[in-house]
Amino acid sequence: MEIRIGITNSGRELTFETTESADAVKSAVAAALDEGASHLSFTDVKGNSYFVPSANLAFVEIGTGETRRVGFVG
Repeated sequence: MEIRIGITNSGRELTFETTESADAVKSAVAAALDEGASHLSFTDVKGNSYFVPSANLAFVEIGTGETRRVGFVG
């Protein structure tokens, strides 16, 4: 599943693939914002960790879990 995170005062977005479900990502973001946590942490499919300050979140876009097809379908 692809996640896009916009950070205020930054011209770029953070985009990565994760194995977490959409519900898990939604609940982690909601819990961090409700509890006033200082940051959110995510891990991508390659094992890289991302820490994003929750006070600077502009948006979080959670993509679908569909896989992309390459080639011909017969």
